[in-house]
Amino acid sequence: MAGKYTPLYNFLKNLDSTRREITLSFGKIEEIINDGLPYSARNHRPWWANEQEGNHVHAHAWMNAGWKVDSVDMFREMVRMVRQ
Repeated sequence: MAGKYTPLYNFLKNLDSTRREITLSFGKIEEIINDGLPYSARNHRPWWANEQEGNHVHAHAWMNAGWKVDSVDMFREMVRMVRQ
């Protein structure tokens, strides 16, 4: 895996295996990837869909690391992920 969201993949993959969930702010994700999230991440809930196939490399980052998005608070800019 290479690209903008590889650091997110690495971050999630390296979390302690006993950890079952994590809540991250959009800002924290931007720190992890060392780049801004696209407009659609803040304005379109479907951006956070769990997709294993297709072209959405951001979703592949968390799915391939063994996590899935459980809930998104678009107002507070927070995403809760749970281990698959």
